[in-house]
Amino acid sequence: MEEATIKHQTEKKAPVHDKKEVVIEIKKLKKSFGTKQVLTNINLTVHRGENVVVLGKSGQGKSVTIQCIVGMLIPDSGTLKVFGEEVAELNEKELKELRIKIGFLFQSGALYDSMTVRENLEFPLTRVLKLKDHAEIDKRVEDVLESVGLADAADKMPSDLSGGMRKRAGLARTLIVHPEIMLYDEPTTGLDPITSREISELILNMQKKYKTTSIIITHDMECARITADRVVIMNDGEYIEEGTFDTLHHSKNEIVKSFFKDIS
Repeated sequence: MEEATIKHQTEKKAPVHDKKEVVIEIKKLKKSFGTKQVLTNINLTVHRGENVVVLGKSGQGKSVTIQCIVGMLIPDSGTLKVFGEEVAELNEKELKELRIKIGFLFQSGALYDSMTVRENLEFPLTRVLKLKDHAEIDKRVEDVLESVGLADAADKMPSDLSGGMRKRAGLARTLIVHPEIMLYDEPTTGLDPITSREISELILNMQKKYKTTSIIITHDMECARITADRVVIMNDGEYIEEGTFDTLHHSKNEIVKSFFKDIS
């Protein structure tokens, strides 16, 4: 792994070392839909506490990979282990237990429109974690809303929130069960540049606060620059190159260079 670090403003992110625990391990993963092969040869190792950004053109299968990680899709071949367990071999109970450890932030935020922000956050605590202590539930809600900058929005409806606030609320609902892994699917899509940067900064802050391991799928190069410990480039259903943002910025590979052509 490259030893170069990524600069973010005046701060340098420490490199992630191979000695760290492997949390996600993918080898020779393939997935087709009918006659269309989407994943041809996915190989990826993600270490505890690491933010990995996946860059690739639309239709390359970036989202398919993370859907396989949570067992929403079953790969055709290859291996995919999370916390050392082969996901495709888990029974229903084991898969449910695994999913509690994994937070999945959808592009839309996936809030329940008929519930207030507070009720959206209480839902996974009572339905997934089966918490009954109202004081603990209230504290978790308050703490996570404070973390994402929505302390005053608890009793608002999703329809009353801006796009950026909906993203924050969706992130809060995902983080409230304290997942060990976070999967972000285009977290800044549809947001203006200032709000996109705020969400990217928030992802980085949540990694530090909650010690999460994350895979971030994005087309937003500024999001990649801010959040990534490591970037992997996807093309034709496989990862063709990886490294820090800075090292890939200077890659000689023409496909990789195409992502960085507008980066100064």
